[in-house]
Amino acid sequence: TPRQTAQGRRARRLGAQNLFYCEGEVRGRHLVVVDDVMTTGSTANAAAAALVAAGAASVSVLVAARTP
Repeated sequence: TPRQTAQGRRARRLGAQNLFYCEGEVRGRHLVVVDDVMTTGSTANAAAAALVAAGAASVSVLVAARTP
């Protein structure tokens, strides 16, 4: 996908929808998504939603930096 740095909140949210899917066996597992920089949280939210849809028991998100 193209970089989202110049996009606003709505464009980032829409750009992250249906971006991820899970092929592995995650049913019942507690998982962690690691993101380098979180701005709106759209990418991390989309990744977590795909994992939950695949059956993950829970998903935590760790980020290295957060923009204001």
